[in-house]
Amino acid sequence: MTIKEIEPKAIWHHFATINEIPRASCQEEEISAFMVAFGKSLDLETSVDTIGNVIIKKPGTKGKELFRTVVLQGHLDMVHQKEVSSNFDFVTQGIQMFIDGDWVKAKETTLGADNGIGVAAIMAILSSSELEHPPIEALFTVDEERGMTGAMGLTNNQLQGELLLNLDSEEDDEITIGCAGGVDVEIDGSFDTKILDGTEFKLYKISVSGLTGGHSGVDIHLNRANAILVLVECLNELIAHLDARLHSVDVGTLTNVIPRNGTAVIAIREDNLFTLASELESLQSKLKKKYLSTDPHLNITSKPIGKSTGVLDVGTQNSLLTGLLQIPNGVYSMTEGIEGLVQTSNNIAIANIGEGKYHLACHTRSSVDIERNELANKIKSCFPFAYVSETGPYPGWEPRPDSELLALATNCYKEINGKFPAIKSIHAGLECGILSGIFPQMQMISFGPNILGAHSPEERLQVSSVQKFWKFLITLLRKLN
Repeated sequence: MTIKEIEPKAIWHHFATINEIPRASCQEEEISAFMVAFGKSLDLETSVDTIGNVIIKKPGTKGKELFRTVVLQGHLDMVHQKEVSSNFDFVTQGIQMFIDGDWVKAKETTLGADNGIGVAAIMAILSSSELEHPPIEALFTVDEERGMTGAMGLTNNQLQGELLLNLDSEEDDEITIGCAGGVDVEIDGSFDTKILDGTEFKLYKISVSGLTGGHSGVDIHLNRANAILVLVECLNELIAHLDARLHSVDVGTLTNVIPRNGTAVIAIREDNLFTLASELESLQSKLKKKYLSTDPHLNITSKPIGKSTGVLDVGTQNSLLTGLLQIPNGVYSMTEGIEGLVQTSNNIAIANIGEGKYHLACHTRSSVDIERNELANKIKSCFPFAYVSETGPYPGWEPRPDSELLALATNCYKEINGKFPAIKSIHAGLECGILSGIFPQMQMISFGPNILGAHSPEERLQVSSVQKFWKFLITLLRKLN
């Protein structure tokens, strides 16, 4: 069976089609153009704004033409992550999917179910001539994963809908009504390069791989290993015991991903090379025990890469490593009165050091703005010698548990599944936070099928859950009035 033959075929056909199109954040030109062509091929009113957001409008079916307009919303971009050993090219290749029992996965890369399956569901409704529904405004946004700039660029005259269904959640027994806001905190600076004697020092690359990684919001409470912090722990030990010097660090590409792998290059004296192997073996053993339950495949390796060239001056080396050890990482606080819900967190996600410059980046999330600012200031205090900036802040989404839309949706869910869904607020960013500010009178909820391992090559989408999600979606549309 191929992906397009899975039931309901309407969704899976569209999902497979858009997964053939490269659609990284900030590189959505091709997928936006495809969606415009899709809307026009159905002879539906279709527009694209200067940012790349696409809006397709479909009239209500017979008898529902004058019902309240419903906005169906999803984002076109996806997180691009792959296994270290993979040669996959996200710029030119489509996602290579396969079926594994009740799950659809991708070969060595992220799957793009976040949020491709939501987009595919909207496409299935737009292209259907059989489903009952009120008037629809389908909103496909860009750049959700990197900065939500697509949603931020919308104006309040682009949509007239009164109800919004965001299809970007990842658990099929929940309806989401709130989320955290967030901001990227970036640390930048320069340093003097010290040239070491190439006859005395050799360069070795230290690689960390095999970590679990994951979503920097919904997985942050799981205490998974962070490749940056694992490398920093190794570097501190090697510098202290072997008088090693730091040449460079290269970890991470996206702030909303817990980094799974990375490298650091050190300069080490030839007479310490034998000790290096034993030190790394000891470090790996210690770290494997520390992360046994979360990261059982943690692996640390080293290899020579040439004679020594420039390394960081001692002051910058020590200041950066000390700052990275002191930086708050993981859960900062929990939400009082709601069991298991993270209130504020930080993910140190990117560390690029070398050639006289350094760039570090975190993603700080919170449902409480004051606490988010407090945490950002604590991060800044770890690097008083650097230029620290905040970029791409986005608001949280305040829950409205008494909304008419939520009551209708929960009753509809119970009618189909025999029980009420859980009503949740999540520690992750959803565009509803931005959209609720632009369209304050619009009632909103978010839901979706089961997606595991989002933002990592372990991402997978449950087939039976998509069927459950689809039934709920089309039933809810039929009942909205």
